[in-house]
Amino acid sequence: MRSHSRSAGAAPAGRSRTRGSPRESAAQHAVLWQGDSLEIRGAKGDYLQVYDHRRERAGYVLSSQVRPQSLKPESAPELLAVVRFLRDTPGEESLGISYAAAYLKAAPTEAIDGEVFDALGTFAERLARRATGRQAKGPDTAVGEHLEVAAAYGVTMVSFERDEKIQLCYDGDAFRRVLALPASDLQKALAALALTRHDCVSPRLTPVERFALVNWRAEVLDRIDTSRLPDVLKNRLHLRKAGVWASLAWQRARRSELGVAAVAEAANRAVDELALIKKSELAETDAATYSDAAIRVGASRWAAEPGLPLDPIKAPVGLGVATTPGEPGETCVHLVDARHDVKNPLLTRCTFGIVWSASAAAHPQGVALTLAVQPLDTWREMWVFRQEPTGWIVDVVPPATDTPDLGYVEFAGWVPGHTKLLAAREAKVDGRYKIRFELVNLSSLEVERWADKPSSLSVFYRSQAPAWKARTVSIR
Repeated sequence: MRSHSRSAGAAPAGRSRTRGSPRESAAQHAVLWQGDSLEIRGAKGDYLQVYDHRRERAGYVLSSQVRPQSLKPESAPELLAVVRFLRDTPGEESLGISYAAAYLKAAPTEAIDGEVFDALGTFAERLARRATGRQAKGPDTAVGEHLEVAAAYGVTMVSFERDEKIQLCYDGDAFRRVLALPASDLQKALAALALTRHDCVSPRLTPVERFALVNWRAEVLDRIDTSRLPDVLKNRLHLRKAGVWASLAWQRARRSELGVAAVAEAANRAVDELALIKKSELAETDAATYSDAAIRVGASRWAAEPGLPLDPIKAPVGLGVATTPGEPGETCVHLVDARHDVKNPLLTRCTFGIVWSASAAAHPQGVALTLAVQPLDTWREMWVFRQEPTGWIVDVVPPATDTPDLGYVEFAGWVPGHTKLLAAREAKVDGRYKIRFELVNLSSLEVERWADKPSSLSVFYRSQAPAWKARTVSIR
């Protein structure tokens, strides 16, 4: 709590007002919000003479509208008790921040550990979520004022635009202190989860910055000792690790100097973390997070297989693909067969996405081929090469027809005796998670039938490729 004396006051709730003199009829100077701190300089009747350091203005406030607090060391336990109470009280974030600041000012240095910073970070993160969530409901003056109160105590928020709205996130300084100071395993685990949120990764980061950040996120999560944590929290850490390592697999694949082994290591780690989830201990509120993690892992699943982009592969006897470097950062895919090599391909198409060469699946009759291409760490498309009377063409099949937040679509098998293929799609669209197993007409790429389970679509159940079933995360 900002103060230059041994006592200070904080507006406990709602709004208070400072006035020019100790009378109700006096002119109002400023509206105070919960968490605002004032230096107490004296008293006159029912009023306290105060100085507002945030607004740099003196005035008077009714003593009943503020709560005086001593900032002497002996008052620290009482302040910490209030912080503990407010930590789990939604809507009191700015007040909690003020009490945490008061405790940090009053407590001896040797008494400060990770607990108060855990509470401070929780207040800040919850306030950021509250401010982000209020946008759809219209402007909220109180939230805006509470953010200003928090900023006065040095709590920093970062903002960026996502999905046509402003995303507000806490910068995580208090949580970093939790990891550095003595703290319980529970507090450190919660701090790691707060610091590694997917939705708080700024879209404005450069590729180099993004790669450094995802490596740091993986390191933070791996430092947490999970042996004494409850299963619910272990599940949340595994889900976060799965998503982070899936992103790291894609990031490593973009850097050929790291090698195939480093890419496969990250992808396998993502799959393993997803497999460690105890579904019986999965909280109902974590169902969406589980789907989110599975989609992220599914998008980068081919990173665990051999055949990275730009690796030389020989043209097979039948239909296949070969890749060569294009423009800087670009990969060119060449459709080849026994009579057409890389220099004389059936068709060539270039992309800045990651081409998973090992995913190429040719139709038994040589009239089509599917290929997995991943432009983003959370987005994987399926390229479909088809033979038309006029020659070969290629179509890009996205995870969803709308604009999903994340998703993947993958080849699941050819239907014997027909020019039809099976596909599995999983995506997050408008905040909702959707999964479909489809029968696709190869000539038009229209979905003829679909179901939410493979067993509910007889042709899918009968014709699904064993290799796909063994590899996919869509069946879990």
